[in-house]
Amino acid sequence: MTATSEFDTIAAVATPPGEGGISIIRVSGDHAFDMVEPLFKGKRLASVKSHTINYGHIVDPETDSEVDEVMVSVMRAPKTYTREDVLEINCHGGLMATNQILQLVISQGARLAEPGEFTKRAFLNGRIDLSQAEAVMDLIRAKTDRSMKVALNQLDGNLSRLIKHLRQDILEVLAQVEVNIDYPEYDDVETMTTKLLLEKAQEVKASIQQLLKTAKQGKVLRDGLATAIVGRPNVGKSSLLNELLHEDKAIVTDVAGTTRDVIEEYVNVGGVPLKLVDTAGIHHTDDKVEKIGVERSKQAISAADLVVLVLNASEPLTPEDRQLLTDTAAEKRIIILNKTDLPVKIDLAELRDLAGDTKMIKTSMLQSQGVDQLEGEISHLFFDEGIESGRGNVMVTNARHIGLLNQASQALDDVMNGIAAGMPVDLVQIDMTRCWNKLGEITGDSYQDELLDQLFSQFCVGK
Repeated sequence: MTATSEFDTIAAVATPPGEGGISIIRVSGDHAFDMVEPLFKGKRLASVKSHTINYGHIVDPETDSEVDEVMVSVMRAPKTYTREDVLEINCHGGLMATNQILQLVISQGARLAEPGEFTKRAFLNGRIDLSQAEAVMDLIRAKTDRSMKVALNQLDGNLSRLIKHLRQDILEVLAQVEVNIDYPEYDDVETMTTKLLLEKAQEVKASIQQLLKTAKQGKVLRDGLATAIVGRPNVGKSSLLNELLHEDKAIVTDVAGTTRDVIEEYVNVGGVPLKLVDTAGIHHTDDKVEKIGVERSKQAISAADLVVLVLNASEPLTPEDRQLLTDTAAEKRIIILNKTDLPVKIDLAELRDLAGDTKMIKTSMLQSQGVDQLEGEISHLFFDEGIESGRGNVMVTNARHIGLLNQASQALDDVMNGIAAGMPVDLVQIDMTRCWNKLGEITGDSYQDELLDQLFSQFCVGK
């Protein structure tokens, strides 16, 4: 097997597989023109202007037979996605033509791109930093308009600029510390230096903590809010799921135990992506299949960010209802009193004693009432102060970034504790440098090859 190289010319299909109007085969590298030119019947691509699209046909050079009618986009380095020469062959959508053209490009010497390799090259060639590269995948995976704006914000480099500004502040202080140590001009240079380090540590830590305040909301926007819909059988859980999805995804009948497994779906609630989990009704059963469903429902409760507990308002509380109220007491939850179109028979006084200060919402899935109030409460519960996701604001959404910011903050705590303990300046300086390095890992100014392989392996081939 031939070893891959970052200098290879690479090719891949950049559009989703299957039938469509257009498929795009992307080719990037120093020899991109050499790989495509022998296949293209039309203008000589090497002679056309950059950033133009050119009509012609792809032909098989061995048989001289036409494969497809195409348009080829020509983009010369460095003003391209990868900062390399890039050619994109726009052919008719469909598996046969797309794969045949890709194979012809590979037969000319191109290598099939690895997952995320085009974006990896954009990073390695200095077009974007690591946080911007990760934002590309966030943008692709965005499930709501708000999560898309947050990803676009990061892709624009707002987080990068803030991190680089903090690193520059730290670097200037470290340089000043070195000067003070090597060329002391005053008797109290030690006091002055520790004072300088302490002030900068406090200032940078405040900025990091401000970033971390956005992490919880940001992570919800990026990954979605795991929301478990729970309750005993036939209280309206699946009907609620269908109302939120605006489609009949779950089977709804008056037969208890219709939902026997966990159903997961994403839904956009006020710009917040909810990963809705419709669980099997929790109740005592001797049916082996239902028992498995009930057990999975209990696991879904413990794994959820939010529990929506559905109760039947037209019936008195049952032992199963009381047990669910107890089991979910420690979770962030909303209680739904469903079937309010029928006479209310549930004991509201007892329910309030068991529910505590949990928000209760009256609904009727039959009449589609109360769902808007539920959506508003979910948004209020997790985004009480509002979501500021405009392109000028910075929100941390990535778990890797959150972890590194926490490590950088800890390093600054060590700086301040070291100064308080009277440690020598050169030892305190080590912790300040550690903070600088951790912040650099966010943008990729310091990284390991293993990290890059892990990050870009999560991308799709062709991006």
